[in-house]
Amino acid sequence: MCSRTNSRRSGGFTLIEAMIVLALGSILIGVAVPAWSGAVQSAHATSAKADLLGTLTRSISHAASAGTDVVLCPGNRNGCRSTTDWSGGWIAYADIDGDRQRTPNETLLQAEPPLPAHVHLRSTSGRTRLVFRPNGGNAGSNVTFTLCDGRGPAKASTLVLANDGRLRAGAPSAAAALACVQST
Repeated sequence: MCSRTNSRRSGGFTLIEAMIVLALGSILIGVAVPAWSGAVQSAHATSAKADLLGTLTRSISHAASAGTDVVLCPGNRNGCRSTTDWSGGWIAYADIDGDRQRTPNETLLQAEPPLPAHVHLRSTSGRTRLVFRPNGGNAGSNVTFTLCDGRGPAKASTLVLANDGRLRAGAPSAAAALACVQST
C-alpha cells in the first residue's frame, strides 16, 4: 500500500500572515484615532458655539419683548462669576432690579453647563458680564468671544457681538488663540 501525502494545507494563519494583519491594523488605528479625536473636538466646539449663539439670541429677544435688561455671564444657577473664562458654563437672567446680581425672584432664562474637556470659551478682557437692553443692544463695548479646543490655536474661532446686537464670526489674533488654548 502506498501512502498518500495530503497536499492540501490545513486551516489557519501562518505567523507571517498574522504579523502582516497586525501591522496593517496598527497602521489603520494610528490613522483613525487622531482623525476621530479631531472630529470629536470639532463637534464639541461647534456645539459650544451653537449653545452660545442660542443664549445670545434668547437674551436679546427676551430683553426686547419683556422690556427689561438681561444679563449674560459666566456662572451657574447661583449667579455670575467674575471671570472672562466661560468654559465653566454661563447663565442668562432677567435683571429686574438692575443690580447685575441674580436674586431668586429674577427669571433664569438659560443655564448652560460646563463645556467638555479641552474646549474653552473666553470673552474680551474685562467683559465678565453682558447686559442686553430692551432696545436689543448690548451695553458697553463690543465683545469678542474666542472659542478653541484640543486641535490647537489654528482651529480657534471668534464670535463678535457689536453693541447693536449684530453678530459676526471671524478668526482670532494669534495671541488670543494661543491664550485660549493655554487656558487652565
